[in-house]
Amino acid sequence: MTIELTMLGWSVALGLVYVLLAATLGTAQRGILWNVGNRDDQTKPLTGAAARATRASRNFLETFAFFAVAVLAVVMAQRTSAHTALGVQLYFWARVAYLPIYLVGIPYLRTAVWAVSLCGLLLVLGAVL
Repeated sequence: MTIELTMLGWSVALGLVYVLLAATLGTAQRGILWNVGNRDDQTKPLTGAAARATRASRNFLETFAFFAVAVLAVVMAQRTSAHTALGVQLYFWARVAYLPIYLVGIPYLRTAVWAVSLCGLLLVLGAVL
């Protein structure tokens, strides 16, 4: 299996970590009855780490679809290279770093790490275009 597909698989696992952490922190703040309920009523907005985890999860999901499609296109077109290998690793490791940085609340570093993940995605995409 190529490094691109391996990192795509690990990125799927990482995405689950993002979603499960946000859900866990949200449930801790809102309670189990909210979690198992229909969520039809107005709920108080999340605060602190729970709110940041939810935003980080949403941010991951916003970029992951583009990343996944770019990786699959590169592999299917047999256009993998050292640049695409670097790109998938930059994306993955930046997304690993992004979650704790966002949870702690370090604004400028968070943006810089996000930019690194975007650069990784663009390296992969560049091989497709």
